[in-house]
Amino acid sequence: MTVSERDAAPSRADQQRHRMLTVSAEIFSRRGFRATSMNEIAAAVGLSKPTLYHYFSSKEEMLVRLYSDVLDESLGLAREVVDTAATPLDAVRELISSRVAYTCRNQDLLKVCFEEEHELPAELAEQLLRRRRAYEDVFLTALERHLGANPSVDLGMPPKVWVNMCLGAANWTYKWYRPSGPDSPEQLGERIAAGLTAGIRA
Repeated sequence: MTVSERDAAPSRADQQRHRMLTVSAEIFSRRGFRATSMNEIAAAVGLSKPTLYHYFSSKEEMLVRLYSDVLDESLGLAREVVDTAATPLDAVRELISSRVAYTCRNQDLLKVCFEEEHELPAELAEQLLRRRRAYEDVFLTALERHLGANPSVDLGMPPKVWVNMCLGAANWTYKWYRPSGPDSPEQLGERIAAGLTAGIRA
């Protein structure tokens, strides 16, 4: 679901489609994409198989939609962060913390995106990769603005490598975050962001 779709009142069909995608993400995460059938998804949603096919022609289409929605929402949220941040450093810090929180709140979904990416249709993979790079570029631009305003800050590595390091740390939380632990997704995001940006403050 994109930011604009999230803000608009969803139709009944949109709600049904969203429910199907949520259930499919949970099953893909638990059983794996290849081991999951459309029959299983239909049964879990409580619909007939023909009804499921009315919305999605295949589980491959569902996977593409899941991946595409994550990219759209991630990019929209990143742009909101940059637009509202008081300083580039605040933007960098919030980009990290919000990414951690988003990943921890959507562990099943992010697990599917990270572990089943190789199942995406080849003809769409490059298009989706370009959209992922657009998200990374928002992060990179915020970092470069901070560095430009504070030339004494030394990353110790190229900015793109630093961005990939931070995104790797944020994204990997889907593997180990536990909702029963001491931190909420937002609290954990703030902790990780504070640690990663401690060395780049002017």
